[in-house]
Amino acid sequence: MSVADVKKNAQDRMAKSIETLKADLAKVRTGRAHTGILDHVMVEYYGNPTPINQVANLTLVDARTIGVQPFEKKMAATIEKAIRDADLGLNPSSQGDQIRVPTPALTEERRKEMVKLCKSEAEDAKVAVRNIRRDANESLKKLVKDKAISEDDERRGSDEVQKLTDKAIVDIDKLVAEKEKEVLTV
Repeated sequence: MSVADVKKNAQDRMAKSIETLKADLAKVRTGRAHTGILDHVMVEYYGNPTPINQVANLTLVDARTIGVQPFEKKMAATIEKAIRDADLGLNPSSQGDQIRVPTPALTEERRKEMVKLCKSEAEDAKVAVRNIRRDANESLKKLVKDKAISEDDERRGSDEVQKLTDKAIVDIDKLVAEKEKEVLTV
């Protein structure tokens, strides 16, 4: 293992942390409807929990309504129940074989809660990035101890890992600022 390997590993893991944050932020509701809200809803399909997008077609009917078209008509009631039980504050209603999921307008108080949630997700991502930095620095110290690299190489490597960490944290802050702006926009 070399300094480049440690750096590459840290970079990959930091990128995964940022991707995870993006996925978590996509689940946070804004004032507008988007199908990503329902991504983590699981529907009981022949005894197995299945993601909703594998048993129904999700579309946007208008700015505040998501349309859910089950692939099998008999699944409509199960899908409706799964959406209601997902604790998203959504109340789906059936219209024939189509399910309409209106997204209620967010109150000012609810928007502030959503912003807090976004900041909490960001803090978790920053902690993950810092843990990756710590692991990388420990790997570099181990390489010095095993006489695989010099102390100068270790110092340069830890400086590069710190630069990666700083960049990742700036990216996290940008993502959260964008989502915060989106949530607070009425």
